[in-house]
Amino acid sequence: MAFPDYFSRIPTITLHDPLAEVLGAAEGGLIEYSFADAVRLTGHACPTVAGAWLTGVGALRVLYGNELPRRGEIEVGLHEAEDSGVSGVIASVLGLLTGAAGPGGFKGLGGQFRRNRRLHFAEPGLEYIRLRRIDTGLSVDCRLDLSAVPGDPRSGPLLGAILAGVASPAERQLFAELWQDRVRRILLDDSAGDRLLKFTLSD
Repeated sequence: MAFPDYFSRIPTITLHDPLAEVLGAAEGGLIEYSFADAVRLTGHACPTVAGAWLTGVGALRVLYGNELPRRGEIEVGLHEAEDSGVSGVIASVLGLLTGAAGPGGFKGLGGQFRRNRRLHFAEPGLEYIRLRRIDTGLSVDCRLDLSAVPGDPRSGPLLGAILAGVASPAERQLFAELWQDRVRRILLDDSAGDRLLKFTLSD
């Protein structure tokens, strides 16, 4: 399996998962997640997956500061319906990082470690995404704007040709390179900075 080289430069995040600790799935319950894990889960690397990764990682760092985030003890709300746009993809990445799941998720052991019904869609009053700590009630509202990192104007026509089945191998390769270049810039371009993400913390 060969991912683009830039994947190795994207910072990882380590979480403490109490359920993994109890069941012996990870020593000390410590699990390190990388952007490649989000790509394995969704099957692709795109601006949506990159934005969801940045949002989840950034929100967890805001919520927990210098503490290790506790996976499985976080509630996630999205402003869009589950079947609207790319909300399902975003929810998949956020579920990977937080452990939050819908009604069909893990229901717990003896009343502990529950993950189900902690991922909510079409939440009123949300502009984008909210993460909330179960233990303290502290929450962070997240706002993402990817327009600060536009795609190459050649990408649209190239994708059209690919979908129509008329693109040459060289055109397909060029599209893939241009597409991944935008994903790379979203994840690694420091010049985008605070233009991409805004976090609002509240008790």
